[in-house]
Amino acid sequence: MTQPNDESPQGGFGAPQDPPPGGFGAPSTPPPPPADPLGKQPPAQPPAAPAGPPTPPAGGFGAPQDPPPGGYGTPPPPGQTPPPAPGQAPPPAGYGYPQAPPPGQPGYGYPQQPPPGQPGYGYPQQPGQPGAYPPQAHGYPTAPMQPQYATPPPGGGKKIGTQTKIIVAAVVAVALIIGGGVIYAAGSDDGGSKKNEASSAGTTGGEGKDDKGDGLAGGKEKAPANTASKVGFQLEQPKVDDRMTVVGSWITDKAYVKPGVYEITGFDIDKGTKLWSVPLKGQICAASRHMSEDYKTAVVFEEAKPTKEAKYPSCNQVGALDMTTGKLLWSKSVTSSSSGDKPVRFDEVTLSGTTVAAGGTGGGAAFNLDTGAELWKPKTDAQGCYDRGYGGGEALVAVRACGSYDDPQVSIQPLDATTGAPVSSYTMPAGVDYAHIVSTKPLVVAADVGDTAGDGSSISDFFSIDAQTGKLIVRISADADKYAGDCGSTEVEKCTALAVGNNRIYVPTEEHEGGGEYGRTNEIVAFDLTTGKLVGGKADAGDRHHLVPLRMDGTNVIAYKAPPYDEGGQIVSVDGSTFKETVLMKNPGDETVRKTESSFSAYFEDILYGEGRMFLSPRSLSTPSSAFPDEKQYLAVSFTTR
Repeated sequence: MTQPNDESPQGGFGAPQDPPPGGFGAPSTPPPPPADPLGKQPPAQPPAAPAGPPTPPAGGFGAPQDPPPGGYGTPPPPGQTPPPAPGQAPPPAGYGYPQAPPPGQPGYGYPQQPPPGQPGYGYPQQPGQPGAYPPQAHGYPTAPMQPQYATPPPGGGKKIGTQTKIIVAAVVAVALIIGGGVIYAAGSDDGGSKKNEASSAGTTGGEGKDDKGDGLAGGKEKAPANTASKVGFQLEQPKVDDRMTVVGSWITDKAYVKPGVYEITGFDIDKGTKLWSVPLKGQICAASRHMSEDYKTAVVFEEAKPTKEAKYPSCNQVGALDMTTGKLLWSKSVTSSSSGDKPVRFDEVTLSGTTVAAGGTGGGAAFNLDTGAELWKPKTDAQGCYDRGYGGGEALVAVRACGSYDDPQVSIQPLDATTGAPVSSYTMPAGVDYAHIVSTKPLVVAADVGDTAGDGSSISDFFSIDAQTGKLIVRISADADKYAGDCGSTEVEKCTALAVGNNRIYVPTEEHEGGGEYGRTNEIVAFDLTTGKLVGGKADAGDRHHLVPLRMDGTNVIAYKAPPYDEGGQIVSVDGSTFKETVLMKNPGDETVRKTESSFSAYFEDILYGEGRMFLSPRSLSTPSSAFPDEKQYLAVSFTTR
């Protein structure tokens, strides 16, 4: 396929993205140093505990939610704070939301500009210089013509704690509600299986079996004779009036599947031509990172499109999508004992076997994947406990919340996927407000204990748990100053840049000074899930590069290597035992191509790889920047070595 050029500022593949371009395609001459370093937002004060669960008004995605059955979680999570009064500017965004650096600040992968007189990432540095600045996400404006991040490291200094994140995230949601959408993220597949490649930069469960299930024998992804890739196809962003969520992406044997504007579309995996399209009643709200052996998955979407009378329709529709036939098998809502006739809204959805499980502050519900039959509905027990959400994949695990907002009790419960009955239960330690399922088999949970992470990642510790007995195997301290990865704020199954297999959890380190005179780097390391100790060895990104786990492939780790400003990215396979790296794909270094690649982040957007094909896509869409109204934005971009 002919590679696009950059002859016209009107667009074309590799034209300036929104935010404006930079990163890996910016001029090699570093920009002038900024006048001031990037500031950090002051911590917000946590809200006072409410006197009791209020009765929220009807709302939509990002509007106030149904109250939980008990007191815990009553303060609304992200996306559920009412918008500001007319004419009032929305408050600033928080960690995990696209940050706009001050004028003159470059992004990750471009020469960084620390204090005046000191070189940055990709250029010679003085020892001990700080890391790159906080991340940008696709489609949001920064200062005109500033470089942006391809795969930003999530660290770079202490930021905010869990309760503060909740408040800031709610503030972020206000700004997006005004724009008509909220960012929701999806991770990647659950075991490296060909039929479980769900979404980017996420976590992988499973015990490292290969895709045929016949043992621990490496992976199916092999290096081609020529690892140099070419552009496969690019799908231009459809027109949107405001911001719109398009979370989720999947690869089947024939199609690349991506949500769009009130629809989900299957595209030819090589040509990018439309194979089928499924209309939705409203905007998509959440998508499972997993899919079945026959390419079925689950989604949550709004009950209707917004109108002047109802601007924020509720995310109360759960549905099953057959990605082979391009059909919505079923969609439905449910009520609970505490919601009356009002359908329960959901924040997340996952899939395990033939069970679709959706969760939120109104409790959890489950359905049969093929028929839509209800397996259980949101309910509360005598102690006011409810299922906040679920982790899926090879097993189904609930995060159950009890007690009050000021004194929450969080437990992890592996479930019988057909009845919802707990197999075992592990109570998280005091100081854990929210827990995040990293993997269901083996069972690995992440949490920010006592708000000690301080970097907005929601990870201070990993917990390796015996799913059959509910006993803790080992608690692993993951110093946020040393290790990266991200698990969102309140979501159960949103962890990214982590992979689990071989009885290990593979974690990227924070960016640090490289071994040579140029730029910064990081590594992938692993903790043993039985002893909690670091295993020997590491996979080095190399100077001026940043390495991020995407998923497991048998006993190997598939990772994205974000390049410096003057190269294309790579997909590598990391041997899970020796950490030896094998290059599977190396993307073009042409300026027009790398500009577009640099607009996607493995921490905050979808990067999928399978069988010589790589797909990049945003999790939200926005109107073009007023500064660059004619620039091109993309729903998806693919690279291929086939």
